[in-house]
Amino acid sequence: MAAACTSASSSSDSAEQDALKALTFQRLHPRTYLERFLAKNTRPDRREFDEWRDISLNVGSISTADGSALVRLGSTTVVCGVKAEIAEPELDHPEEGFLVPNLDLPAICSPKFKPGPPTDEAQVLSDRLNEVLVSSGVVPTASLCIEPGKAVWVLYVDATCMNYDGNAFDATLLAMVAALKNTRLPKATYNEETKRTICSRKVMEPLRIGRLPTSFSFGIFDGTHMLADPTSFEEPLLDTTISVVVDETGGLTSVMQLGLGIVGGDDVLDKCIKAAKTCWRATRRNVYETS
Repeated sequence: MAAACTSASSSSDSAEQDALKALTFQRLHPRTYLERFLAKNTRPDRREFDEWRDISLNVGSISTADGSALVRLGSTTVVCGVKAEIAEPELDHPEEGFLVPNLDLPAICSPKFKPGPPTDEAQVLSDRLNEVLVSSGVVPTASLCIEPGKAVWVLYVDATCMNYDGNAFDATLLAMVAALKNTRLPKATYNEETKRTICSRKVMEPLRIGRLPTSFSFGIFDGTHMLADPTSFEEPLLDTTISVVVDETGGLTSVMQLGLGIVGGDDVLDKCIKAAKTCWRATRRNVYETS
């Protein structure tokens, strides 16, 4: 009996030592660590190259917001809230409102981010999100007009990453679109006599939603390996990242690239688009139904 206990204890100690050695090697030689997994046709988190992490979506979780959503993509967690204000439109576009998306990557979500002003990564992601939301017409800005030249809605779409484990762009776009779809605004009318906008306390109206974009990001490693839904460990090691955005019908909306030029041949982009549409049909076709 004593011998069996000693053997079990020794086996446990050996496993802990092996795990510590692997963690140390991962931190000291991250690229070699990843290469060894890829050579065995797998990834450090045991996924296939084209395998996506589980995703979950909940809406209406922030009672003080006009609309909200919480998205989990693997361990990456993003919460988004929409707040609406009334403002005067621009002179050049008197019948168009404003959509102002922003992503915050606080120090609490990952050790890679430090306290202080917004990081370059957060600003780049916010610009990319704005580009997708505007170009795809999720909320037509003309539908935010209350009175031409007098009053329009301004929608502040603020997302915060609560836990960062890579691919924040896909998770944040999903959270923003779901939050906008969940948004309800009071019926507003402009009084020409008083020059004021009056909002109803009883009648709440949903936004006029256009297209519903969904993003699928791929990391290109060493010019040959295409990794779907890269993690925070894989991202710094990638040559480039390609994000394919499709709408609610599976149609291609846009393709964006972050990093060096496409490597590994001209067919890489085609493979990413094909893989994105395949994942949309398999798991994301009805992702916005809950919102």
